[in-house]
Amino acid sequence: MADRPDHTGVFHSGKPSGAQTQLEASRLKELLAPTVAASDLYLEDIEVRIAGTQRTVHVIVDLPEDQQGGVSLDKIAEVSQSLSAALDEDPHDEGAPYDLEVSSPGVSRPLTEPRHWRRNLGRKVSVKVLDGDNVTGRLLEVGDDSVTIRPDIPVKKGMKPKHGEPVQLAFANIRSGKVEIEFTHLDEDLAAAQMRGELEDEEA
Repeated sequence: MADRPDHTGVFHSGKPSGAQTQLEASRLKELLAPTVAASDLYLEDIEVRIAGTQRTVHVIVDLPEDQQGGVSLDKIAEVSQSLSAALDEDPHDEGAPYDLEVSSPGVSRPLTEPRHWRRNLGRKVSVKVLDGDNVTGRLLEVGDDSVTIRPDIPVKKGMKPKHGEPVQLAFANIRSGKVEIEFTHLDEDLAAAQMRGELEDEEA
């Protein structure tokens, strides 16, 4: 029979249940949040996976909602070192081996929180609603309890895209939302990354 974690959420022996791994993830999220914030990043989530005696801690970080773009590989490497040091100093850890994985959410991440929507202002999104017609269009504004989208109007192939009047959708009426990948935005992101690289070369 698997031992239960103590009040800290630490596993002592046996195979932990899903509830126990969630408890451990919550504990680590509280422990590691200050470390992530010190790197000027946002702690999106932590997942804990157990396989035998091996533990994998997957930390998902993102840029603050007032910043555009994605988390650079250099930033991932920097925060990974800080997180590894914080885990090594965890006062409630019994020294069991672990693998640390650090990543950032991609554009395929579902838009489930207001900050997700704010991080994607200006992008094209697809929204499924609970009541009414689903909407695909440009995300124009994000409020406390709703988003404003300029919907795309379907046209025949080869014709210039058309747009409807902006519509407001309450968060309470949104079943799911996601970012639609656009090649134009990918080109802009690539150009911005190249520009950052040129500036870094000049400064060096």
